[in-house]
Amino acid sequence: MALSVFRPFILFSKALLLIGLVVLIAACARSPHSMKGDNSPHDGVRRAWSLPIHGIDVARYQGRIDFHAARRAGTQFVFMKATEGGDYIDPMFYENWNAARNAGVPRGAYHFMTWCRPAHEQAAWFAQMVPNDPDALPPVLDLEWNNHSRCKPTLSRDEALGKIAIMLQAMERHTGKLPIIYTDINFHRDILEGVHLDNAFWLRSTAAEPHERYNNRPWTFWQWTQTGTVPGIDVEVDRNAFYGSPRDWQTFLLTGCDPRALNRLRPQGRCITYK
Repeated sequence: MALSVFRPFILFSKALLLIGLVVLIAACARSPHSMKGDNSPHDGVRRAWSLPIHGIDVARYQGRIDFHAARRAGTQFVFMKATEGGDYIDPMFYENWNAARNAGVPRGAYHFMTWCRPAHEQAAWFAQMVPNDPDALPPVLDLEWNNHSRCKPTLSRDEALGKIAIMLQAMERHTGKLPIIYTDINFHRDILEGVHLDNAFWLRSTAAEPHERYNNRPWTFWQWTQTGTVPGIDVEVDRNAFYGSPRDWQTFLLTGCDPRALNRLRPQGRCITYK
């Protein structure tokens, strides 16, 4: 008699336990990157969480960074804003440049291209302000439409590609390394889609894998979230992943080139071993 009285309660308790277990398993199934490294994880970029080499990109908005803490937490590279247009340098650039090096985090500088300033002036500004450090990662040319600028360019595709070519050539002359191209979906669609370039690509795609947004453009780096969290940084930060294995990453560090392109680029005198 007593058992029959308590049976509904026992069954209800088991049901609650089962529901709780299902919720717990679902939570644990998410990658540690989604739980500990991103304030707003998106399931569309789940594959990024499993890639072994991760890094960040930073500018003045991240404030003072403890790169030692970031490195201990697994940050294996950092790209940092250096210059923009022909007269702006990020006020945190030199501090970030030296602090990352002192912490042993491989670092590279990026230039934000503006479209109402002649490309040769921007190239000269980058060369003047960014050190040519042999141990640095290749420089990055950041290609986006300057939607928040007072400048509203009316460039043709050929004109934009001409400016890009001037910048890429100048950055390669200055550093001796093949520049990386960073871009977003809109600029790639309008200007870069279908254009062959020897440069490695760093693609922004925060809600889907890059091949779904960039018409299968091969990529070396993937910016997969803008709401990342990293020890040593007090605010949200962009997080990025390298496409390949730790061995591929070591090859990239030694040559400055995507390992998949070495056979094609080395005969051109590029991708020499720097370290």
